[in-house]
Amino acid sequence: MRIFKKYSLLLGGIGVSFFGNWVYLIALNILVLDMTGSAAAVAGIYIVGPIARMLTNFWAGSIIDRVNKRKLMVIADILRGSHILLVPFLDSLWIIYGILFAANIAGAFFGPSSTFYITKFVTETDRRSFNSIMSMMNSGSFLIGPALAGVLISLFGTMWCVILNAITFFFCAFCIARLPDVEDEHLNQREPITVSMLAADWQVVKKFIQQDRYFIKIYLLFQTGLMIAFALDSQEVTFIKVDLALSDQMYGLIVSIAGVGALIGAAASAAFAKRFSLQLYLGVGMVLIAVGYLLFYSAVDFLTATAAFFFLGFFMAFSNAGYDTFYQKNVPTAIMGRFGSLASMFQSLLQIVFTFILGLMSEWLLRKCCMLSSESTL
Repeated sequence: MRIFKKYSLLLGGIGVSFFGNWVYLIALNILVLDMTGSAAAVAGIYIVGPIARMLTNFWAGSIIDRVNKRKLMVIADILRGSHILLVPFLDSLWIIYGILFAANIAGAFFGPSSTFYITKFVTETDRRSFNSIMSMMNSGSFLIGPALAGVLISLFGTMWCVILNAITFFFCAFCIARLPDVEDEHLNQREPITVSMLAADWQVVKKFIQQDRYFIKIYLLFQTGLMIAFALDSQEVTFIKVDLALSDQMYGLIVSIAGVGALIGAAASAAFAKRFSLQLYLGVGMVLIAVGYLLFYSAVDFLTATAAFFFLGFFMAFSNAGYDTFYQKNVPTAIMGRFGSLASMFQSLLQIVFTFILGLMSEWLLRKCCMLSSESTL
């Protein structure tokens, strides 16, 4: 509780944004699936963002490391909220993709900036507990967001869910704007961004990668597993609605149950933050996340899918808290923006490849099942 009071504005702003993102994700998945009837189109939602980040991150890190991080986070959230606010009023899939593309460009600046700010603002002794509380808030959003999305969709349609997400971005910007600036020894280095500067910056990152091979090995293993999980997430709405033949409300409820598991898991990870090693949080968490996905996509009805999602959410909280602390401990703050941007490029590439492959496979299997069903009726 002491940590929550100490960092209330930061936790509150980002926590509310977490909540809006879960409401928005459920609504957007259903919106695109209802608009197109295509699993590949839903997978496209998960590809647009990584493409935007890949095209931005090779130069974004050099800007992030040389400007005021708090102000950059505020601007990024205002831009994201403004773009998302347009989505409910559009009826073209490609224009929606374009809006998501622009919003993700702004998001490419927010992620590394927030990691730097948290590392500087939160004391080292508080970090693992802080990250566990952040994970708990994300889990609470995981619980409340989809359930509220199901209610809002049934009562008002998807439009209000998307508008709610835009409002949460504005609220996050308001909270961060009230926070103090953190010490940043690089603010006086405001020279113009040039090609030679970008090349020099990437050499700095390359040197860090070569020097800390243990961190890079753990990072690559974790991110590869995480991106496979993200790719699988792109097909959960199709699996639940088509394969299990459940309603939009049931979809929201299943994801909410995963939020219950994540909330309990985050509380447990916060309670044991100083008793177990980071390696245990990361290693055991990731193995059991893989088991959770296997159980979910082997589900045959609502109950088995719900149990699998609860299991998945519980252990995801441990791995996320462990990874965030491990990252903050090992990446120097002086290059955190540049390394974070490079890391995001790597994540985006993996997400594009995995999501594209899974989207095509899901679309092919869906059509194959429809053809077999038509032939059997004849």
